[in-house]
Amino acid sequence: MILLPSLKSVKSTVFCAVVVAFCAPVAVSAENADFEPVNKILSQERRLLMALGTNRAKKIAGVGGRSIVRIASWSKPKSAKPKVKVAKASATSGAVVSSFKELNSVPKASGGAEWACLTEALYFEARGESFKGISAVAEVILNRKNSSRFPNSVCGVISQGVGGRPGCQFSYKCDGKAEVYHEPKAYARVAKMARLKLDGRLPKITGGALFYHTTAVRPSWSRKFLRTAKVGVHLFYKPS
Repeated sequence: MILLPSLKSVKSTVFCAVVVAFCAPVAVSAENADFEPVNKILSQERRLLMALGTNRAKKIAGVGGRSIVRIASWSKPKSAKPKVKVAKASATSGAVVSSFKELNSVPKASGGAEWACLTEALYFEARGESFKGISAVAEVILNRKNSSRFPNSVCGVISQGVGGRPGCQFSYKCDGKAEVYHEPKAYARVAKMARLKLDGRLPKITGGALFYHTTAVRPSWSRKFLRTAKVGVHLFYKPS
């Protein structure tokens, strides 16, 4: 059998609990003392109030009932779980870049003579093309560099035929105009793509092509080669 205390003693006990709960912690904190006595008192009062029931405790406590119930349901706060940060994939990690959207996260490009020559060619030959269109032109230039049929450097490939026969391999080199970059955003874009191509981070899409021309023309040499791809306004070929 559980013997409950009298109403008078309960009120006295509840009042003490309120005083201890709201006053004692301040004093103890100020003195930097041990909380163990307070915890024991609160534990005793909690068991007492749970035996009485929440509604009965409110009636006994009156105005202070809200504070008493809070004490009765008090428990040790749970420690917060540490937040784990998940690293996001970035186009700067060395992966192949396949779109202008991914290209936006690539840092500003720089490089030596090979990069500068490839950037120039992409700007004047394909700056208005789609991502694949620019990639395809860059791929042909690198394919030529790696072929025994052409010079073994990017700059050599782009400048081949300038001032001689059979003439310029890239038309912008023979149009009589100075190579001036009037579109800063377009230049920054193709500069990044030139850097990515030299680093092997653009997809291969021309099927090993060594030649190309726009769909607006149909040169006689195109009938001698095998068409490998059509990207944007360019058709691509390699020796059959």
